Amino acid sequence: MTRRTLTFLRRFRRSERGAATIEFVITFPALLMMLASAVDLGFISLRHSMLESAMDQVVRDIRLGTGSAPQHDDIKLQICERAGFIDDCNNSLRLEMIQVDPQNWQSPDPDADCTDKSQEVSPVRNFVNGLDNELMIMRACVKVDPVFANFGLGANMVKDGAGQYSLVSSTAFVQEPR
Repeated sequence: MTRRTLTFLRRFRRSERGAATIEFVITFPALLMMLASAVDLGFISLRHSMLESAMDQVVRDIRLGTGSAPQHDDIKLQICERAGFIDDCNNSLRLEMIQVDPQNWQSPDPDADCTDKSQEVSPVRNFVNGLDNELMIMRACVKVDPVFANFGLGANMVKDGAGQYSLVSSTAFVQEPR
């Protein structure tokens, strides 16, 4: 009995069957995590570039639209119409427009005003339409869900109480004379 067991153990030790399976089991989770992170990063980049593009287009319309002073809801609607791939944009987008004096510079609050579905709705923090030749800073913050919330990059992102992360876009412009 012991001789048969020893022979079996020697053959088992010399056998190379299943070596590829062990390598697969070790590397597959890492490859799967990198793939999920790449998908998440791709969607983050796509959403952020769409938000940036929509902000640029809307700010260009504001700058060149002499004689008109679009209000918060109009600007928000225009951004959401132009920014594709952002789910529930009208409810998750938050805008700020701040008048800044370039001669007496005071930096705006570094934390963007964002929505949080896990908290009560709060009013717009700061939105002031500029006058002729005034420097304005507009910030948009939108909250979105990660594709893979509990795996790879999505698990390591800074999220709010509802499990969403923030995308922030800022731009500055000078209001053209009317």
